[in-house]
Amino acid sequence: MVQITAVKTFDLAIGGMTCASCVLRVEKSLSKVSGVTSVAVNLGTETAHLEASAATELQALIAAVEKAGYMATARAAARPRTGHRELYELFAAAVLSVPLLFGMVLHLPGWVEFALATPVQFWLGARFYWAGFKAARAGSGNMDLLVALGTSAAYFLSAYDFIVGAGPLYFESSAVVITLIRLGKYLEGRAKRDAAKAVSALTKLRPSVAHILGKADVPLAAVQRGDVLELRPGERVPVDGIILEGIGSFDESHITGESLPVVHAAGATVLAGAMNLDAVLPMRVTSQPGETLLDRMARLIDAAQSSKPKVQRLADQIAAVFVPIVLVIALITLGGWLFAGASTATAIINAVSVMVIACPCALGLATPAAILAGTGVAARYGILIRNADALEHAAKVNFVVFDKTGTLTEGKPKLIVKQSFSANNDEQLCEIAASLAAADTHPLSAALRHAGAKPAESVRALPGRGVEGVVDGVRYILGSQALIEDAGGTIPASTLPATATISYLARADGQVLAGFAFADTVRSGAKAAIARLTNLGCTVMLLSGDRSAAAAAIGAELGITEIIAEASPEQKLAAIDAKRAAGLVVAMVGDGVNDAPALAEADVGIAIGTGADVALETADFALLRLEPMLVADALHLSRKIWSTLRQGLFWAMIYNLVGIPLAAFGVLSPMVAGAAMAASSVCVLGNALRLTHWRPS
Repeated sequence: MVQITAVKTFDLAIGGMTCASCVLRVEKSLSKVSGVTSVAVNLGTETAHLEASAATELQALIAAVEKAGYMATARAAARPRTGHRELYELFAAAVLSVPLLFGMVLHLPGWVEFALATPVQFWLGARFYWAGFKAARAGSGNMDLLVALGTSAAYFLSAYDFIVGAGPLYFESSAVVITLIRLGKYLEGRAKRDAAKAVSALTKLRPSVAHILGKADVPLAAVQRGDVLELRPGERVPVDGIILEGIGSFDESHITGESLPVVHAAGATVLAGAMNLDAVLPMRVTSQPGETLLDRMARLIDAAQSSKPKVQRLADQIAAVFVPIVLVIALITLGGWLFAGASTATAIINAVSVMVIACPCALGLATPAAILAGTGVAARYGILIRNADALEHAAKVNFVVFDKTGTLTEGKPKLIVKQSFSANNDEQLCEIAASLAAADTHPLSAALRHAGAKPAESVRALPGRGVEGVVDGVRYILGSQALIEDAGGTIPASTLPATATISYLARADGQVLAGFAFADTVRSGAKAAIARLTNLGCTVMLLSGDRSAAAAAIGAELGITEIIAEASPEQKLAAIDAKRAAGLVVAMVGDGVNDAPALAEADVGIAIGTGADVALETADFALLRLEPMLVADALHLSRKIWSTLRQGLFWAMIYNLVGIPLAAFGVLSPMVAGAAMAASSVCVLGNALRLTHWRPS
């Protein structure tokens, strides 16, 4: 018998990480804890996401992180950092360091330089000593160790020269380097907090209380499915629900990205976080707190921002050996200058420059910064991205497959004509069809349902084909021509429109009783979306389970030439596999249950609008507005994010490849090296934050 082991997930807030080397050390420490199966540590969000066996305890994980020299708490208990203390200490460092810069011209007395530099070195620079010591104790190195060693060398060389009264003083080098690096870390922290606002902005959309209709207000956590709430003007909807009566306008821009108010009447679904603008309305709760679309959005964004693409794993591996290599280069620099006849002071200062300029911070920030900023702005416009690998695939998509109904069309087909093929009267046939449709979720079934229909018994959905069930003791099937023919039936000649979507009603033995023709409307903006995808270099295909004539008519209207119609879910999978086998990177766009396998099979699955939950759970992207143009926007933004990510990694690499040799050959002073090191991280983050200015077309 196979034993199934339960899996627990943990989310930790990690404190004290400064570079990619720190990330790798925390991951190694956590992975050694018994029961841990996977670990992902993110420098941008300063978090760790783990999967472990049910026996794994939170305290064991926290202890492992603390042993590695860092701080850890359960993420829910972590308090957001404000940066006020960092700002005050940065100001103090600047006040003490600026006179030293002027002292290079004014020639301050040695005791003044010593008095100014000492508190900077051992008070404001204490964080580098402490973090560097913990890294060395753990048998590895990080940015803090390099800064501590470099500035200590400059400080103690100057202190020795001051005491013995020989040689120039370099107090300004150690103090200004610490100040500049503190400035860079402060700006870096601000940028990371700005980039990570997406999830916190969503949580602020939830009110703290809900108004139970006719009863006292209750805390949000006390709301239960089935409760009837009162929605009041000027307040946000606390949970997802259905309006029971009345009509009102809602601002859903923070959820779906739709800028205009949306009017909802009785029977309409309203989402948690939406702002009720103008009416008092009763609403029945359909999702408890923690299960709303808003909560699912927050979880998806959080998962995407905590994920790590393959390219970042490579950067982390480089960072693991980076610090030891830099220390070796610094020693070679020291020995080389001494061998060349330079003074001890010159040799030490050049070695200090090497240690100061070489920092893996930018290398560790390039990827999470781009993902943080990109997924945040995407969520603002109703684009939810599941993980970083989905972003990478989406950036390379060159072939887009669309389902038809509910994706390129409105998904609200209307019955335009029906035809009977039996002795039953039309009313009887319509009642049978309505009974079968009552428990089916397909848009065509919605056009056949009516309030008085008695639901069929033993109903079974046949994805992509139709539905079957028992009405008054007789088993019927309702669906496509292929379904009828598979049951042994033959479609009789009819006068139903050739370009319409047609469903047939038959007995289980295949005897056809009636045909129903439906017409759907192409979505506004669908044609423009297809044109924009073409401009992005993507080929577009229509892949539908509908009749060939109906699919061809829609394709002609939208300018799509590659069409596969009458496709079952299995045939959709085969079509996608064939395109992938031809070397294309395929995105599948759909919204229904029958689209879920195709969404999973494609390189990138894109669930659009208010589609079935299974489609949303399967897809790599979830688009919260029923707008085909949002598909093009999602792919365009993915390319922007991936381009920004690669730019950050490129400049982080180039910066070190160029900066270290210049420092080793004495071209860069420690102060310039410190400024360059701080600037590298700030530039990488600044470049990533440009993504926050992205706007959909």
